[in-house]
Amino acid sequence: MTDHQNIVVPLVNYDMAEILGDTPDAFGVAGLGFTWRSKEHHVGIRAEPDGRLVAHAGLVVLPLSAGGRRLDVVGLGGVAVAAERRGQGLARAVVDGALVRARALGPQVAILFCLPEVAGLYARLGWRPVEGPVEVEQPAGPVVMPLRSMWFPLHEGAQWPEGAVRLHSLPM
Repeated sequence: MTDHQNIVVPLVNYDMAEILGDTPDAFGVAGLGFTWRSKEHHVGIRAEPDGRLVAHAGLVVLPLSAGGRRLDVVGLGGVAVAAERRGQGLARAVVDGALVRARALGPQVAILFCLPEVAGLYARLGWRPVEGPVEVEQPAGPVVMPLRSMWFPLHEGAQWPEGAVRLHSLPM
């Protein structure tokens, strides 16, 4: 397996259709009816020699409270690998590259929401389940996130805070 870490690059102008094609619900979450927050930082992997985008991950810093304590977390979302390139270590590479950038943003931990069928992939990458429900903002008010919630320590000794969790933002 090739080490792709050295080709994870920041993205400014890109088109997710390069990875996902014209699939209307590429992430399988349209049926939830959720409103999602855009990411502010994006990384990706471009294929050689044509430079086509084959993997992406996005990040955004979000306010959260847990057990009555307020803190910022880095939200990871929009992780995608082109179908024909799956199984080549690109998901690990693009997530690892995103986490390098997440550490520089300051918060101690990162959070993501995923379908149950990909939770195992994230667990293999070191992500841990958030115990208990996570409330997230929606236009009509807070709702419990039905997707799996997972967290990752961004700095040495970082721990997920105990207690009820509420993301004071749209989910990413």
